[in-house]
Amino acid sequence: MENSSYNSLTLQLEGLKVTKTSKYPVFICLLIIYVFIFVANVGILLLIWTDRSLHQPMYLLFCNLSINDIMGNSLLVPRVLSDILRPPSERLISYYECLMQAFTTHMFGTNAHTVLMIMAFDRYVAICNPLRYAAIMTNKMVVKLTVSAWGVAFVLVAVLLSLTVRLNRCRTVITNPYCDNPSLFKLSCESSFINNIYGLTFTVVLLSSSIGSIVLTYAKITVVCVTSKSKSLNSKALKTCSTHLCLYLIMLVSGMILITLHRFPDVSEYRKIAALLFNVVPGSLNPVIYGLQSQEIHKKVSKLVILSQLSFTISTLPSRQASHRNKDRDVLWEEKICWSSPALPLALYERRVAVCLIGVSVEKRAGAAFRPQRDWRKRGRRGAEVPLYRPNDLTGQGPG
Repeated sequence: MENSSYNSLTLQLEGLKVTKTSKYPVFICLLIIYVFIFVANVGILLLIWTDRSLHQPMYLLFCNLSINDIMGNSLLVPRVLSDILRPPSERLISYYECLMQAFTTHMFGTNAHTVLMIMAFDRYVAICNPLRYAAIMTNKMVVKLTVSAWGVAFVLVAVLLSLTVRLNRCRTVITNPYCDNPSLFKLSCESSFINNIYGLTFTVVLLSSSIGSIVLTYAKITVVCVTSKSKSLNSKALKTCSTHLCLYLIMLVSGMILITLHRFPDVSEYRKIAALLFNVVPGSLNPVIYGLQSQEIHKKVSKLVILSQLSFTISTLPSRQASHRNKDRDVLWEEKICWSSPALPLALYERRVAVCLIGVSVEKRAGAAFRPQRDWRKRGRRGAEVPLYRPNDLTGQGPG
């Protein structure tokens, strides 16, 4: 099938070579990883978007990395999953879909570098110029940095693929689990000297600017931390910069392994695995590392977990109906008994907080709207106090 047609619009993906006994475990493992990437990155995005306290330049810039991970994996991994269950002869793909995959692949890798570069600039301003940080890192500056990161990546990748599209194709087999630029220009029987020169220049410029900016930024941050005697500044720099540096090293090592293996045709199977890991490893580790190291995100996630536990505890508590007569009308409340539950964390007992933190679940059958008061009383329409059920604070026992 190598020379079956000229400029064919239907290509064949070689994909991963898996046996009949191993294809389902590989499929399930890769599916779990993809679901985790999608859920974790979307969760980080929603958390930052909905919580106004996280609307800071550092977190807003990190959103670009999450979007990049979602985009890069969502357009590649589902196709790889479907090809695993197909026989090799049926792994066909159209040329234009292959171009889209190649564009997505290179945008994913290039954009990871550019986004981490602007995140390094943010950390430099925050640590080396803390007094001017608010004046420099405004919302307008965040938008400029984001547009520049995506714009530079788009231009570089568009030129890269435009040089490949001009070549005539005399082969149809792509020896990769998905399409990328080297796999596409290897389909041509014409000279790809210009493609190789631009690809090499593109790689050298991207890596040199990325590594150079990271080294320069962290060198200045290190000088500031060494000369400063502030323990809080050094602690802040260590936490934020170690997270950023860890993400950068994961992405850099994954990309360097893939670029190196492309130069050795004899290790094609290792190259396929490396090409797949280049997408899934950074995408799965980025939200985990950033979420664990970022103190504010860690607090928000812990708070959501505790609130979900409290909600579940309240839903399992018994209910009690109490009828109270007011001067105007009869009011019937259905309220949850707010005694403390052994399922609650110990920290809540230490703060003398019961399930009622979330609020009493009250269904009003008649009367005015209910608003819980500090003294657990509800005032009637004419100001008359109607006593409600109140548990003992520490024992959790209701009145006999």
